[in-house]
Amino acid sequence: MKHVVSVSLDKETVFKIQDILRKKGFRNKSHIVEEAVRKLWEGDK
Repeated sequence: MKHVVSVSLDKETVFKIQDILRKKGFRNKSHIVEEAVRKLWEGDK
């Protein structure tokens, strides 16, 4: 089950996310954030 969350990001970060979305084939912005969090979490183990 997915949960809706809201975040505030600076303009540069939003532009980077949009660029990643276009270039890397992610489904949407949520998919990018999920992948980033997963990688951060795995790096902490």
